[in-house]
Amino acid sequence: MFKDYDHVIIAVSNLQEGIKTYEKLGLKLDRTAESQALGVKQAFFKLGTSGHAIELVEPLGPETPVGRAMARRGEGVYGVACPVPDIAQAVKDLQASGVQLIGADQKPLGAVFIHPRNTHGVLFQIFEKK
Repeated sequence: MFKDYDHVIIAVSNLQEGIKTYEKLGLKLDRTAESQALGVKQAFFKLGTSGHAIELVEPLGPETPVGRAMARRGEGVYGVACPVPDIAQAVKDLQASGVQLIGADQKPLGAVFIHPRNTHGVLFQIFEKK
């Protein structure tokens, strides 16, 4: 099902400090955003010309999914985002395999998440990319 990844998601307690850290590593900040729906502030760093990226996320509060995960595990790799050609089919296939999904009942399907219990503690985000 997954033939590639789009970006790796890293949880940080302070987005501005995280940006400074990754810029020290030679990465160039591409853009920042805020998602109320996901409960995070975001910073994206493109990785060369591959189309891959690193996304830093700071929780907007302790009761957001990222905030709760950080309370348990601290900063670090939070998830991996993977494109699929047909998200509806991917959801059907994953559900048929017994994989627990988050957001699969939402319409329209923008992104669906594989619960970290199914992937040894790493959240997988799947989204449609033709």
